[in-house]
Amino acid sequence: MPTRTARTAWNGGLNDGSGQVELSSSKVGTYDVSFPKRAADEAGGTTSPEELIAAAHSACYAMQFSAVLGEAGGTVESLDVKADVSLGPDTVGFKLTGIVLTVHGEVTGIDEATFLKAADEAKATCPVSKALTGVDIELHATFEQ
Repeated sequence: MPTRTARTAWNGGLNDGSGQVELSSSKVGTYDVSFPKRAADEAGGTTSPEELIAAAHSACYAMQFSAVLGEAGGTVESLDVKADVSLGPDTVGFKLTGIVLTVHGEVTGIDEATFLKAADEAKATCPVSKALTGVDIELHATFEQ
């Protein structure tokens, strides 16, 4: 399996500095980052490590959930996965305080109980979920036929 790469160029201190995150492997973009905007309610056109983790987690979970549903006999018509990643204070600096995964799925060929079991299994087996075991991950799954 390949290794993927991103890099950040940063200039200045924490509160007066800023940087750019480059998605190097895919070359799909370079995005501005800054700590004051990371800690603000409005991102103001910048991304943050938490948003990038949320993007990675929602994409990874969608792929894993699709695989688990297929193994359970379901046919995925659509999955809509949202990840909310929260940042908060720690004894030193900050930490991720929680992740909420919300998935709405339209799946045929299985019942709701199978869907919910598959949702939990995907949460446990998604590589990004495994990497984030130090963070509480909450799951909300809604089944549609």
